[in-house]
Formats: sequence, structure tokens, C-alpha cells
Amino acid sequence: MYDGIYIKPAFEIPEIEKIYGSSFTGGNSVHLLWKNGELFKAIFDSIAGAERFVCLEFYIFRNDETGIELAELLKKKAAGGVRIYILYDHFGSFGTPRKFWAELKKAGINVRASYPFKWTAPLHYARRDHKKLILIDGKKAFTGGLNIANEYRGYYFKRHKEAWRDTGILLEGPIAGTLLSEFNKSWLLWGGKPLESRNVSRVTRNWNGLPVLPIFASSSRGRRRLRRLLYYSINHARKSIFLTTAYFTPSRRMIEMLSEAVKRGAIVRLLLPLKSDVLAADYAGRASFTELLKAGVQIYNYKGRILHAKTAVFDGCWSIIGSANLDFQSLRWNDEGNVGILDKNFGQQMIDVFDEDIKNSINIKLEQWIKRGLCEKIKERFFALFRRRL
Repeated sequence: MYDGIYIKPAFEIPEIEKIYGSSFTGGNSVHLLWKNGELFKAIFDSIAGAERFVCLEFYIFRNDETGIELAELLKKKAAGGVRIYILYDHFGSFGTPRKFWAELKKAGINVRASYPFKWTAPLHYARRDHKKLILIDGKKAFTGGLNIANEYRGYYFKRHKEAWRDTGILLEGPIAGTLLSEFNKSWLLWGGKPLESRNVSRVTRNWNGLPVLPIFASSSRGRRRLRRLLYYSINHARKSIFLTTAYFTPSRRMIEMLSEAVKRGAIVRLLLPLKSDVLAADYAGRASFTELLKAGVQIYNYKGRILHAKTAVFDGCWSIIGSANLDFQSLRWNDEGNVGILDKNFGQQMIDVFDEDIKNSINIKLEQWIKRGLCEKIKERFFALFRRRL
């Protein structure tokens, strides 16, 4: 209400459902996990308490200390009668030896690989299953930007290093059943046997908990829906857009939309890593900084170890968390898994996390940015030529 005139909120459940073409699942509790090792502790504790089944879908599942510890826990649960299903991306987990998977299978664990390399279709290998998902007993679900590897957990034998800065989320309630259905689709696609139907929790539109929208893209159509929802969210934010991403190679359309958001009065802040594990993508993204800064977009570089989180908050009430980066690989090629949450209190938690990260970041100023060295500008222009494949 403003001077007696009703102002319709920018984001409402019916409108978001219409744009995305899928429904929210209500009645959930949501826990944001992002610091002090709380994410992996919650994962290990929850799996240890599993009674019926555990499903894992990951881009990277490495046989380092973190992967081995998790594997041993999964073997123990399998020996106790808990059904375990692991779906890993062949490219992302390329360095994990066959012996590791063979030992899991020998322990009674169901293991499948997504997008395996085929000599008959080598270009097929460019596509990745980039989702990160853990489902437990149809009651709990974890997702976010994490992978199963030491750097995400902050575990380094005889060395002390920070974990990569990532954001995860624990979901409890009917949404776990919805996400289990998503996992089942992928599991069947890559040759797994159907999961027992009694494992799937009944989905309900009970609104006593938080409404959660599963935003999963496992096809060209799914990626179009993901982009449509992202573009809608940027175009309809009135007050603020806070974006955190590990890899940023924006399209011309995204640059224009972010610039237009500033023009209509929204605060637009972009949080990116100061040091990236993929330098080519880092340089390609920096090629857009000058235009964005001139348009009034605020850009920050995170000074901590490596920023790997993928989150978005629009107007402090509509939040998206998951695996998708703001790059061509995620938005055009990869299978991605995200969840959207429409809630002001949760949105404020997301903003609080964003503000904490900003305190440990460098604000890039236009007057300083344009003075960067010629060599840096050349690298940016060069790698920008390949931004559609980074």
C-alpha cells in the first residue's frame, strides 16, 4: 500500500509458477549452510542417520580423504540394509579411478555414470551433469554448489587451508519427495533400475512451511525454462538484485538486463571470486566489467580462498540457490539443479550472508578498473572470444 494505492508485489507464487511452468511445494523447513564446515557435518550426520535409502548425484566425487570417508560411511550403511544410489558425472569425476567405483559396487551400492565418453559421439562429452544433490529417506535433501572433494570441505592432510566459499541448503519436508522424483528421472536416463515407489514422499501444497520451487534443468527445454525464470527475476526486481557466482561470462542480453535494472532504480550487486580455479573463464567475464560498471552495477571480488557459491536474491524475498553459474556452460549446456524460495525472512538470511561476504571483498571502482594494464585487457578480449564454451 502506497498513498492509498495498492502496489502488487513483484514476485508472487502464481506468477512464478506460470513463468517457470512448474509448481512450488509447500510445507518445508529450510536451513542455510555456508560456514565453519557446517554443510559437510550436516551431510555426514544425516547420512549416518539414514534408515531406508540415500541418493547422491554429483558432478565431482573424488577419491581423496573426503570422498573416501564418505564412501566408507556409505558402505557401512549399505551393509546395514540401507539402499545407496550414486550418480556421478563422468567428466567431472574423470580422475576418480575405476577401482574406487568397483569397491562401492562390491559393497552393494548402486553406481551409475552420467554422460560417459563415447567414440561414436565425442561432442556429447561437452555436456555435463553439474547437479549436486543428496536425498535421504524421502525426508531430507541437500543441494547447493558443493562437490565431494577436499577443497569444498576444507580438509587438507598436514596442511591448513580454508575451504572454498560455498553455499548449501538443507531442505526437510515434502520437497524431498519432489526432488527424489527428479533424481529418479536422471537415474533411469543413465541406466539405473527404477527406485521403489514407496520411497517417494507424497507431495502436498501445505503452506504451513516455506514454499520451495525445484528448478532442475536436464534437457534443452529445461535450460530454456531456467533462463526464462532467471531473466524474469532480473527484469521484475524493483529494489535489489544480489548475485553470487563462481563463473560469470554474461551474454549480451544479461548485460543489458542488469544495466536496465539499475536504470529503473534497483541496486545491482555482483559478487565474484578474486581468484578463480578457471582462469580462462575469469578473464572472459572481466571483459564485461567496464560496461557493467559504467551502467552502475556494483562489482565485488571475494578475497577469501575461492568463491564457488551460486546464489541470487531478488528484492530480498525471492531467492535461488543451487549449481548453476551465470555462464554459457551452465545456462546452455549443463544439467543443473537449483531451488527457489519465496520468503522474506529467508531472503533476509541470504542478504545477511551476502553482506558478510562483501566485508571480505574488494569493491571494483570504474576509475581504477579502466587503468588496468594492457596485458590484462588483451587476455580479457582473447578469452571472451571463447566465452560460449567456458
